[in-house]
Amino acid sequence: MKKNQEEMNIADNPLYHDTWKLLKKYRDVVWSLELSVQQVRSRFEIEYGSSIEDFLESVYVAGIDLSDRNIEHHAKCIERSHRMLKLLDTSIDLLRTKHKNGESYYWLLYYSFLSPQQLRNVEEIIEKLRPHIRDISFRTYYRRRREAIDALSSILWGYTSKDSIDILEKFFPDDKNAGEQK
Repeated sequence: MKKNQEEMNIADNPLYHDTWKLLKKYRDVVWSLELSVQQVRSRFEIEYGSSIEDFLESVYVAGIDLSDRNIEHHAKCIERSHRMLKLLDTSIDLLRTKHKNGESYYWLLYYSFLSPQQLRNVEEIIEKLRPHIRDISFRTYYRRRREAIDALSSILWGYTSKDSIDILEKFFPDDKNAGEQK
C-alpha cells in the first residue's frame, strides 16, 4: 500500500512527472525498440534481398528518394525512440559521474527502473542495493529514490528549484532590476 501511495505522489508532482513516466516506460521502450529494429531488418531482407546497410548504400549510389515509403516512417520512429533513450542514458551517466551522490543514485535508478529484468518487489531491489548503499531501509529507499529522480529531472529538464530561482535572480537580475541597481 505504501508503495502505491509513494508512486502516486511522485507521478502527480509536476517536478517528477515526466521523469517518472520516462523511467517507468524505460524497459518497455528498450524492448519495443529492439523488436522494431529486428522487424525492419527482417522486412528489408525479405523485400529487398539484402541487409539494410547494403540497401541504403545502393539507394544512395542510385540517388533514389524513399521519402514516401512506409519503411522510412518506421525507421524515423525508431530513430526518435533511440534518441530519447540516448538522452536518458547520457543524463544517467552524467548523474552517476558528476553528482555528489551519483553512484548511489545510479544504482537506485538502475535496480528500480533500468535493469533489463524488472525485480519483483522493493525487498528484492533493496537486497540488490545493499552492496552499493549500506544500511538501506524501506524509508531510505523511497527517500533516496525520490532524490535520485529529482537529480535526474534537473539534468533532463533543467534546474528549476524554487530555492535556486531566488539565488539566480541575485546573480542575474532581470533587465528591469538591473537598471535600478546601476
